[in-house]
Amino acid sequence: MGLPVVAIVGRPNVGKSSLFNAISGQRKSIVEPTPGVTRDRVSTVCDHEGMYYELVDTGGYGIEDADDLTEHIERQIAYAIDRATLIFFVVDIRDGIVPLDRKMAELLRRHHDRVVLLANKADDESIVPQAAELMRLGFGEARCVSAAHKLGLRDLRDFIVTRIGDDSLTPPSETLMKIAMVGKRNAGKSTFINSLAGEDRLIVSEVAGTTRDAVDVRFEQDGRAFLAIDTAGVRKKSKLADSIEYYAFDRAQKSIQRADVVLLLIDATVPVGSVDKKLARYLQDSYKPVVLVVNKWDLAKGRTSTEEYGEYLTRALPGLDFAPVTFTSASMDRNIYSTIDVASSLFNQFRTRVGTGQLNKALMAAMAERTPMTKGASRVAKVLFATQVASQPPTIVVFVNRVSHFTESYKRFLVNRFRERLPFGEVPIRLMVRQRRESDRDRS
Repeated sequence: MGLPVVAIVGRPNVGKSSLFNAISGQRKSIVEPTPGVTRDRVSTVCDHEGMYYELVDTGGYGIEDADDLTEHIERQIAYAIDRATLIFFVVDIRDGIVPLDRKMAELLRRHHDRVVLLANKADDESIVPQAAELMRLGFGEARCVSAAHKLGLRDLRDFIVTRIGDDSLTPPSETLMKIAMVGKRNAGKSTFINSLAGEDRLIVSEVAGTTRDAVDVRFEQDGRAFLAIDTAGVRKKSKLADSIEYYAFDRAQKSIQRADVVLLLIDATVPVGSVDKKLARYLQDSYKPVVLVVNKWDLAKGRTSTEEYGEYLTRALPGLDFAPVTFTSASMDRNIYSTIDVASSLFNQFRTRVGTGQLNKALMAAMAERTPMTKGASRVAKVLFATQVASQPPTIVVFVNRVSHFTESYKRFLVNRFRERLPFGEVPIRLMVRQRRESDRDRS
């Protein structure tokens, strides 16, 4: 049995996303005065005094979306309403009842027993009496809150767990791995996650930039729980048209940082571009395990082979030449779960530690193959020993007699040899070279 669901619904600009962030204590939904910012169902698990529930934010009902996604947005609202244990119908106390509030009320009428009316933006006591008018919507007395000023939120959290009762006592199953989906616009990230979830969890459209929030979707495979994080499609920095796209890109970066493994989706129907390369560099600098997911392969198959395309990716994204490549068609459910198996393998490699003996055996083999280039016979490069000091990413410190002898080129050589001889060959390795201390001499 899943967690109880608390859905937040209402017309645009009544403060639904602000309320979502305030109740959950997280800045997950984008808050912007522009109507229609939220499109997908954004959700998070909340814990209040040992009681658990899933809180869901939805798009504004009745918005005339500039990208013609109104029907998609309202379908997501309907999904949220149908699955909710408790529905918060949010209105703006300062505006009173407007026509879209009445339309929303009609939509919710058959769910009357699960609906609670919230009068948001009740920023001070003088405005509270205006809530009496809202009873005409037919859902009883409105609860007054202010998401912006955090007024009434403690009572609201208490109310939630009282209404959902014992169903909220069981904590959610522990997530095995967090997987972030990143890529340029229209690479198929939302379609990929919908395939994993087995439902239309996210809006899929030919319109570029449909996803704006970073959306968490839980799914299970072979009895294991995963969290997939959909992110907004990245575009060139020069084309960040407005603040909505800025916040979306900011959340995409934060999603990469909190993920255990990242799937970089590459659109097989177009050449690898500057956005793909920019993301690859960011992932490389972040030391995150990466699966290069070549999506829409059904549309490119026949033009080239997987081997040739893999070689093309190595040339185009040389900083991720160690990352495994999978070929998928998210719209046709092809190779979706096998890609998750590859991600699971990377997750295990990322957490691996090796013994000092095994590590130094690999180091000595590399040194025997190639030693650092030095000038002058009196300046011989020597290695004292190596040790793994951390995992996630595997972090190796090599102690040497002269740090200056170990160039960036030689460090890359060592990392490549470690990949070949140690059990973390497909994940980033952080290598540090340190000058030996006097106390280390007896270990040389």
